[in-house]
Amino acid sequence: MTQIIEQAAIPDSRLARAITEYIRDTETELLFNHSSRVYHFGVLAGVHRGLKFDRELLYAGAMFHDIGLMPSHGSQHERFEVDGAHAAREFLRSHGVPEEDAYTVWTAIALHTTPGVPQHMHPVVALVTAGVEMDVLGLTYQEYSNEEREAVVRAYPRTPHFKEDIIQAFYDGIKHKPETTFGNVKADVIADKEPHFHRTNFCSVIRGSAWHG
Repeated sequence: MTQIIEQAAIPDSRLARAITEYIRDTETELLFNHSSRVYHFGVLAGVHRGLKFDRELLYAGAMFHDIGLMPSHGSQHERFEVDGAHAAREFLRSHGVPEEDAYTVWTAIALHTTPGVPQHMHPVVALVTAGVEMDVLGLTYQEYSNEEREAVVRAYPRTPHFKEDIIQAFYDGIKHKPETTFGNVKADVIADKEPHFHRTNFCSVIRGSAWHG
């Protein structure tokens, strides 16, 4: 591993170990590995950008960010992001994490599918989204070296058909509450006034990313 990959190591702390154990026992292997890559890519993004951030809090945000897709943690009417944010905050509180820090993690998870906002916020909030955007969408693929990408994927492999697998996991987690997908009113307004407007499709971006599989 390069020095920069070593800097992205998971914190060797009681809290981090508890998070790993909890998420490994709760999520599918697909989501566990994805969340682990989100952490590593998030840390590397922070190093690249010269940001100062708490790795334990970033680890918590990355590992819990998709737990709301699991039936055991999904509500009937809340967005899955909020379900995950609630689960993370409750877990952190139970481990003595200060409320301010728990709320930072809550915010990072709640906003991780809201592009254009997190990068202007607390580094932990920004870097959870950065990790997600890299691993799922490949938006910053060229900002990581081949060695960095390969080291992360070697440690936490992507499935052979990861793009379709992660889309399916999203669908399975939200299909019972489609009303929670309402959100980007700006696209709705433009589409209403401009009949030829074509909004960017999340699934198309995933399928068209630089990642293979």
